[in-house]
Amino acid sequence: MLTSRFCVGLLRAPKNPLMAHWLVKSEPSVYSFDQLIKDKSTVWSGVRNYAARLHLRGMKKGDEVFYYHSDEGTDIVGIAKVSKEAYQDPTTDDDRWVAVDLQPVRRLAHPVTLDRIKKDKRLAEMALVRIGRLSVQPVTDREWKIVLELAAEK
Repeated sequence: MLTSRFCVGLLRAPKNPLMAHWLVKSEPSVYSFDQLIKDKSTVWSGVRNYAARLHLRGMKKGDEVFYYHSDEGTDIVGIAKVSKEAYQDPTTDDDRWVAVDLQPVRRLAHPVTLDRIKKDKRLAEMALVRIGRLSVQPVTDREWKIVLELAAEK
């Protein structure tokens, strides 16, 4: 049985449900990873997709997050962490929508392009490959390790 931390059908339950990995997307011209580093923290708000909302609600303080630049560059460029769990999205009065706070951890040694991810057969089931338009996605432990390997991270 899956916990409420994960959307049914999008991810198998992890071995350690206390710590999860995620991926968030932003166009660098809208909010880049460099801007997150400069700001030291941000409110991840404005998400209006039901599946992405489930993932935001599943995020726990300390969870690690890949930061993906979409549209311009299409690559995973950094790692952030959840610093505040889901709360009422300040960009709307509709209480169905939530936001989380993110803090930067580090820039990846080598960004990992979407093309490289798609070519790696080990990542064929990654949400980024299967349901690419989703702005907040789960990442399995195995996928997390593979992406770090591709980024030349320890």
